[in-house]
Amino acid sequence: MDSADIRRRFVAHFEAAGHTAVPSASLLVPDPNLLFVNAGMVPFKPYFLGQETPPWPRATSVQKCVRTPDIEDVGKTTRHGTFFEMCGNFSFGDYFKQGAIELAWDLVTKPLADGGWGLEESRLHPSVYEDDAEAVELWRKVTGLPDHRIVRLGRKENYWSMGVPGPGGPCSEILYDRGPAYGPDADLSTIGPDMPTELEDRFLEIWNLVFMQDELSAVRSKSDFDIAGPLPQRNIDTGMGLERVALLLQDKPNMYETDVVFPVIQRVEELTGRRYGADPGDDVRFRVVADHVRSSMMLIGDGVTPGNESRGYVLRRLLRRAVRSVRLLGYEEPALPELFPVSRDKMGETYGELLTDWDRISTVAYAEEDAFRQTLRTGTTIFDTAATRVKDSGGSTLPGDQAFALHDTYGFPIDLTLEMAAEAGLEVDEAGFRSLMAEQRDRAKADARSRKGQHADTGAYRGILTEHGPTEWLAYETLETESRLQAVLSGGRPVTSLAAGEVGEVVLDRTPFYAESGGQAADAGTIDFAGGTLEVLDVQRPVKGLVVHQVRVVDGELPPGAVLHARVDPEWRTGARQAHSGTHVVHAALREVLGPQALQAGSYNRPGYLRLDFGWTGGLSPAQVHDVEEVANRALRADLPVGWQYMTLPEAKEWGALALFGETYDVGQVRVVEIGGPWSRELCGGTHVDHSSQIGTIVVTGESSVGSGNRRIEAFTGVEGFAYLARERDVVGELSTLLKTRPDDLVGRVSDLVERLRSAEKEIEKARVAQLLASAGDLAAAAEDLDGVALAGQVVAGAGGGDVRTLALDVRARLAQERPGAAVVIGTGGGKPSVVVAVNDAGRAAGLSANTLVRVAVQVLGGKGGGKDDVAQGGGSDASKADEALRAVRDHLAQGRPTA
Repeated sequence: MDSADIRRRFVAHFEAAGHTAVPSASLLVPDPNLLFVNAGMVPFKPYFLGQETPPWPRATSVQKCVRTPDIEDVGKTTRHGTFFEMCGNFSFGDYFKQGAIELAWDLVTKPLADGGWGLEESRLHPSVYEDDAEAVELWRKVTGLPDHRIVRLGRKENYWSMGVPGPGGPCSEILYDRGPAYGPDADLSTIGPDMPTELEDRFLEIWNLVFMQDELSAVRSKSDFDIAGPLPQRNIDTGMGLERVALLLQDKPNMYETDVVFPVIQRVEELTGRRYGADPGDDVRFRVVADHVRSSMMLIGDGVTPGNESRGYVLRRLLRRAVRSVRLLGYEEPALPELFPVSRDKMGETYGELLTDWDRISTVAYAEEDAFRQTLRTGTTIFDTAATRVKDSGGSTLPGDQAFALHDTYGFPIDLTLEMAAEAGLEVDEAGFRSLMAEQRDRAKADARSRKGQHADTGAYRGILTEHGPTEWLAYETLETESRLQAVLSGGRPVTSLAAGEVGEVVLDRTPFYAESGGQAADAGTIDFAGGTLEVLDVQRPVKGLVVHQVRVVDGELPPGAVLHARVDPEWRTGARQAHSGTHVVHAALREVLGPQALQAGSYNRPGYLRLDFGWTGGLSPAQVHDVEEVANRALRADLPVGWQYMTLPEAKEWGALALFGETYDVGQVRVVEIGGPWSRELCGGTHVDHSSQIGTIVVTGESSVGSGNRRIEAFTGVEGFAYLARERDVVGELSTLLKTRPDDLVGRVSDLVERLRSAEKEIEKARVAQLLASAGDLAAAAEDLDGVALAGQVVAGAGGGDVRTLALDVRARLAQERPGAAVVIGTGGGKPSVVVAVNDAGRAAGLSANTLVRVAVQVLGGKGGGKDDVAQGGGSDASKADEALRAVRDHLAQGRPTA
């Protein structure tokens, strides 16, 4: 049975049982606790936490998930993968334990002909939380299994929580016995409270049923927490690993050999000439490639681009591990263009966006591989320098901090450093490297803990929402409302009033203020009350349905329960509408000029200003920027109508509306804003002008990189745009007056001046170098005696390689020929050091070697060099170390060390 059929049967089974099928959410969720969706229940968290009312009593989904904490185990076990699909069924106060057990057992054991999976009952073992007698009894009742077939496990294994105070409950797992080939025999009735590690491959967990029934007041670890009491509503959350069921039904030993993953391994076999199954070490690499290629493709598909932080770093690591593993298998050409299409063809059967967005996805992935190949070249040079330094110092171990720097700064996997060190006859201080990695992980955990803290901060807002209900939000209809004060907070805590000069938060029963969202800044304005005024500084929605105003009391003292007059600054709102509609216009113009793969990745707009980030791998040319600006302003001149309407998310997608990566949309109703009909259609909740001409103008002021594969374009709109043009006009006028030329001739006039300036600088530089070259006699005369050798050394700032060589040879010719001598000249022209060493005949006869001396210098300069005994040259990457390099050569000669 292929994976698509397993997925179809799962959804059909639960739809037949009254569940609503919910499409997979994006891998990116606006959850401060998570980088990616890592479980099927994540999109349903607001329902389980009571923050939102679920639209259905029962739901089912097949959710895309990514987990990377166990990335080092990928390929080494049968179970660990970074991307997986989790099938789940959910009950929100509807059925509970018995219903969940009946539904799961029925699907697992039902014959294939009846739509089930037909797994052998004799191989199935339910596990339960050891204190959950109710679940034990239900498993006996529903399945008819004898007591010894039901496994009792402890809190660590069979109790679920979110890791923070909130809902929790016991869970039951369905284990499948894969037989003695995967682990030893065991009496499952006596194991526990933890599942022995050696049994995990044999007794494979395929489904986890969570019985959400408890309210947890404190969570110190998976097995150490406090139960405050029962939840007001009991829920069901289950997760079934699609890949695990696939390996059972396809009779495969591991998830990497299932139908949607193995084709990538086969393609790697073709590329490398190696065979999967022939060598255990190679097999791990085959699996790493297959897993990481799929995970990377799915992440890029949902809008992640490679970077050095957060989600981008995870993606970069996955891509680079995949490329590195292919190289270790013997294929050194670009590999991703060979492998990504294979994974696309399999996963695209289910996720059609992989096909429609293929140009963007492949462009991002292939550019990252190109960058990594360059990194490998650079990192190899740095490794060689470090290894040479260790050897020259008589050492045999590469320090841990250097291995960490290669990993952290240059993206060098540690296994690559280990392998290259072994080839160089060195060891690596792995303990030091691991220690630094642990420190980095601790910092990340501390950051995660601080993120979890944000979760608890919404408690006060949820309390207000529960007491007063949602805010009546009128930002689309009016700029002014008569409102009543419902709550006041100061420092996150409820207070009764605010005094003059204080800053706090207020919640009204109704508001005309737009809360910051979708890239649009919050409205500004005032809130008046009898005897005073509040200045609105910010407006947010900390929990769904509640609008909170951050205010400063301008005068008066805000009393409890005051009647208020809330008023949005109309000029501010006009500017905000212009900027937000301008953002849509620039987005559409970008896609018209560059193509549909130029897709918005983020935006920010406030009155008079907009910035838009979009996926693109190279900088835009001045002509492209000009074209974008022209297309945008033509759209303004065409006075395109701006409108919006509500529809379901599937209808919006069918209509061609663009959704933004990382945003969460209500499947049942979304707002689609269009400008000029299909020219610009986007899912958007912002405020907009009625016609494009009301934007006034769009003046592009900059285009820049904001990370690998991401560009940013910035612009002014409306009055601010005209003001920017006026400033530019004034600058042109002043320059024209200063240079005594007409504005139309200004560019030519300035170009002439710049060219003349450059010519003058070159002449000055030539004169300076000529003066230096003329000083060869003085340098030779000033040669110092080092252990019987005359050394004439000099650092020449600004001199390039040719001048350095000329000067070195000239100085050598002026040294006393009957005495051993060497000329060492280091130039720093162009910001990169170059060094030339020239040794006279007497020096060579005494055993001096220019080749040896130049290696001493380039080791300090961070580069390479070589040559013959009479003349050698080299270069480096750090011109600031030129004096240090010269001292190194001097010390080398002064110590009388072997010279060749």
